[in-house]
Amino acid sequence: MPVAARKKPSRIPDARTTPTIDQVGIEERVARIKARSIKKETKVQGMKLALSMIDLTTLEGADTPHKVQQLCYKGMHLHDSLPGLPTVAAICVYPTMVKVAKKALGNSGVKVASVSTAFPSGQAPKAVKIADTKYAVREGADEIDMVISRGHFHSGEYDFVFDEIAAIKEACGDARLKVILETGELGTYDKVRLASDIAIAAGADFIKTSTGKISPAATMEVTLVMLHAIRDHYMRTGEMIAMKPAGGIRTSKQALHYLMMVKEEIGPEWLDPHWFRFGASSLANDILMQLQKEADGHYQSADYFSID
Repeated sequence: MPVAARKKPSRIPDARTTPTIDQVGIEERVARIKARSIKKETKVQGMKLALSMIDLTTLEGADTPHKVQQLCYKGMHLHDSLPGLPTVAAICVYPTMVKVAKKALGNSGVKVASVSTAFPSGQAPKAVKIADTKYAVREGADEIDMVISRGHFHSGEYDFVFDEIAAIKEACGDARLKVILETGELGTYDKVRLASDIAIAAGADFIKTSTGKISPAATMEVTLVMLHAIRDHYMRTGEMIAMKPAGGIRTSKQALHYLMMVKEEIGPEWLDPHWFRFGASSLANDILMQLQKEADGHYQSADYFSID
């Protein structure tokens, strides 16, 4: 599903053009969703859908080809004793491991995502970030996860942030671009909404909460603010933008609440791995444990599942 190039807006979003967020309203809405339960059959279907939306990730200095190959195998064969499970959506690695992941995944349909732009800090010259991105794409990355320059954002240099995202989008070629806002460093819901609007206007295919390297990472409240930015863009243009909460989502119950929120706030069309992802490797193991429990009434030990 290719995304057409977007025209540069006549005015780059800023605090004067972005809606003010009702913090109490956001938190009350999330609290109502969290209070709800999901019945058994719907729960199983929801957990399988969540599995298909996971980006399994390894982003450590000690990563080796063998570790990446092992993660790719897990992504394609989540739990051999439970037939009919989907693959994950993508394997996310550093640019130097893209070729290893691409070969290991073969024609499985699992995407290769690569972080870029001096992940996780984003502290590098634009030329280095562009070179980083082009290298990952040449190695075979299907998706690029970039981080915005939070220092420039906090300094009010919104043109800089916009132009940098647009330049990385161009460097991506046919690869889809996920723009990481690092919401835990933005401070307020109003700033999260502004950063979301800038990223979408600059050409993001996904907007993503976090690198997973700082706390807090993804929260339902922050994700709801970002979903509203996606909804408003869709209402204006008819163009769908994808969403990826990342970091801190560890249980199937949390994942199901996220899926409920997506369906009710922006529509069932987004309940597809092309339009919604979880950046949460540990989530896969919890879902597998819950599915095993639903299948035979017994929990397996966590030792039965590989640690990512």
